[in-house]
Amino acid sequence: MKKILFICGSLNQTTQMHKISEHLNTDHECHFAPYYADGFINLLAQMGWLDFTVLGGRHRHETDDYLKKHNLPVDLRGEKHRYDLVVSCSDLIVQKNIRKKRLILVQEGITEPEGLAYKLVKWFKLPRYLANTATNGLSDAYDIFCVASEGYAEHFIRKGVRPEKVAVTGIPNFDNVQEFNKNDFPFHGHVLVATSPLRETFRFDDRKAFIQKCVQIAGNRKLIFKLHPLENAERAMREILKFAPESIVFTHGNVSHIIANAEVVITQQSTVTFVAVALDKEVHTNLDIADLKKLMPIQNGDSSAAHIARICSRMLLNPVQELARIRSGSRSRVLGEPF
Repeated sequence: MKKILFICGSLNQTTQMHKISEHLNTDHECHFAPYYADGFINLLAQMGWLDFTVLGGRHRHETDDYLKKHNLPVDLRGEKHRYDLVVSCSDLIVQKNIRKKRLILVQEGITEPEGLAYKLVKWFKLPRYLANTATNGLSDAYDIFCVASEGYAEHFIRKGVRPEKVAVTGIPNFDNVQEFNKNDFPFHGHVLVATSPLRETFRFDDRKAFIQKCVQIAGNRKLIFKLHPLENAERAMREILKFAPESIVFTHGNVSHIIANAEVVITQQSTVTFVAVALDKEVHTNLDIADLKKLMPIQNGDSSAAHIARICSRMLLNPVQELARIRSGSRSRVLGEPF
């Protein structure tokens, strides 16, 4: 048996890693690590100063709870074994102990706009994590980058990702949005607001104006807010109850189910906007809907995890041949092949 390390992050990233591993764990030994860092960044995380990221706070607690609940083998910093392959949800940090390993990167979801932070990182070669997900894929430290769609492949290549490293596989959790229509969420016909942690990640957010806009869009319909896991929930709830006192606020729960039952969806900068667009909801967002439709993750009936797992298996069996296979043809041919 070969050993594979899956590096997790948010609950969404962790469930994606778990789904991929389920297609590999009968033939290989799979281990899981919460997202971790080295050196000064690790020190800041241990001190609790990075609790607004996947290195701590709610994200870390939810990942730890998930791994424990599903009885998954945990290797906190990927140091227990010599791994034959690493699968990671992010390359904003490429941990020292995986830099000489075979590495497969999996896109988590939507990437943030290329704002000032992104431009500064590119111009001055600053650490990629300062621009958050806008710099996903730019480390070039991986062998293969599994992405959500042909549109996203073009998006990443335009930003500097090497075309020969891109495999269009679809991404778990967003490749079968119709399944979200089967749910037991009690409300229907409401207006859902899925917020983003803009302030928590040092970006501007006129929350008062945003809430007032949501109230106006909702009119006489029930208004429901679903807070992002990274948000300061106490502050957010206080603001919502002040400017939209009749609304309902959820801090936990499956936001995709709430979207499926909604009549209108309002977002800021969130991956779940894909779900709303794919389910043909009326959508109000800070993002460009035309661009979202081009970037939309492939809807392949929940088979993305299996596609990615087959790439992992072939990398373990014959990495030179697999890399040549990925690099030999167009991305469309990669997509069209039976993974």
